[in-house]
Amino acid sequence: MTTPRVVIGLSAVIVAVTEDAPYVVVTRDGDAFAGLPFGAFDPAGDRTLELSLRGWVKEQTGFDIGYVEQLYTFGDRGRETPLADIGASPDRVISISYLALTPERAVLERATARWRSWYDFFPWEDWRDGRPAVLDDVIGPQLKEWANAAGDAETANARRSRARLAFALDGARWNEERALDRYELLYEAGLVSEAPRDRARFDGVPAKPAAAVSGFGEPMASDHRRILATAIGRLRAKIKYRPVIFELAPALFTLLHLQRLVEAIAGLELHKQNFRRLLERTGLVEGAGEFDTSAGGRPAELFRCRQEALRERPVGGIHVPAPRGE
Repeated sequence: MTTPRVVIGLSAVIVAVTEDAPYVVVTRDGDAFAGLPFGAFDPAGDRTLELSLRGWVKEQTGFDIGYVEQLYTFGDRGRETPLADIGASPDRVISISYLALTPERAVLERATARWRSWYDFFPWEDWRDGRPAVLDDVIGPQLKEWANAAGDAETANARRSRARLAFALDGARWNEERALDRYELLYEAGLVSEAPRDRARFDGVPAKPAAAVSGFGEPMASDHRRILATAIGRLRAKIKYRPVIFELAPALFTLLHLQRLVEAIAGLELHKQNFRRLLERTGLVEGAGEFDTSAGGRPAELFRCRQEALRERPVGGIHVPAPRGE
């Protein structure tokens, strides 16, 4: 009996944020579908998983990542990375994903590496200009069709309930942290391009190139959109209980700029005065004695993260109120 060959794959979600959007590094941009920086761990040649990851990221993007933390480990059969992408022929791929934060979009030295807004892949996650029309025009109706197609009433009701809570349908409240739940529900319903592609691969038949389905975002290689959704949920949750926003902000910033960065990550608009009162209450920022005159008009005071506050006591993050689903 042949022992199944298992390969450990390593992937990185590298995030930088501007006022416009959160951006992630993708490779093979311009191919049938982009992917995250990814490579196989070599047990004989790589001393640690993290060093192996850093090597793959440097090779594929030209970028040296800083601090990283492990996100999650995936190993679902049928959702693995295509064999050609890792230069091996394993029976299974176990994918270990990592999250890396950087305060600016560094220049990427590889022709196929790009910074892309994560809302290109998840357009329904951005509520900054109000409830996305795609929820009611496309996603809601198609999820209802999927629920109605269930073989029995109990399953149909369960599907309707899951869709309502995940996508804030029929008056349910939006929870921005549930990005992974939403993507997995669309995958289960067969509404994202990766679902039929993965089924074809699992069944051993040639798969047609995945193309973006209108309203459902751009597809990604392998299970990389699931990994990215995991990172979105993790970061949205983490800014509420840890001051990680300062790892994504410049050393000096205006309070409005900091607010815009939080809004970009959360995909929600925040109340200006409430945001500033929260910063005052936590004591996380202090005036830098400088002003920003680049925008014209009245100069805006520049602030910086007060490192002493981070060392004095455990500190929370920034509360982001969720809108209702109406």
